[in-house]
Amino acid sequence: MLIIAGLGNPGGKYAGNRHNIGFMAVDAIHRRHSFSPWSKKFRAEIAEGELGGEKVLLIKPQTFMNLSGESVGEAMRFYKLQPADLVAIYDELDLPQGKARLKTGGGHNGHNGIKSLDAHCGKEYRRLRLGIGHPGVKEMVQSHVLGDFTKADKAWVEPLLDTLADNADMLVRNEDSQLMNKIALALGGKAEEERPAKDQRPTGQSHIQQARGHNQPKLPVTGPMADMLKKMFGNKGD
Repeated sequence: MLIIAGLGNPGGKYAGNRHNIGFMAVDAIHRRHSFSPWSKKFRAEIAEGELGGEKVLLIKPQTFMNLSGESVGEAMRFYKLQPADLVAIYDELDLPQGKARLKTGGGHNGHNGIKSLDAHCGKEYRRLRLGIGHPGVKEMVQSHVLGDFTKADKAWVEPLLDTLADNADMLVRNEDSQLMNKIALALGGKAEEERPAKDQRPTGQSHIQQARGHNQPKLPVTGPMADMLKKMFGNKGD
């Protein structure tokens, strides 16, 4: 069994917040696949269903973000699950809008919901971070995170959530890199970032060496100037 936990804050006041993109993600998965209606258990809203032939529990903790781990941890203990059986979906300030990253384990990066999950569920669970962008100024972080997505944001939020929902079975099959590629392509990016082209300068030469060898003036080999240079520097063998 796999638990997919979307993190957010309960209540209509927070429903459209950037901080609630985790809730939005599991809602999108719920709409796209055959899950039971939402019900209340483990101090959360939960729905049961199947993805990729495996039983899946969707969970939206109703404890408020900072106590998310209390709810998810209760569900994990009830089903006797390990951290490897959990995928947490949440917002990430330090990723550009629409970017997604998925990995097992790692730090909380100041995210209070993840701090709580780490404390109550262990740390070696899979973390699907959905980028909401950074406002650029530390003083604006709180208002940015707890602010609603704008109409312009729909251009990237909707394809991000739709692609995640369409391919949610990849989470069950641990096809993490393939899922990230699909999301990147849906958002107009590339499946793999291209490396910058290598400098075409001759191997083993520095920029200075190249400059010295480029457009050097030809020295006279005969005449008065050539004689003077020979007297000054003599003849050098190879």
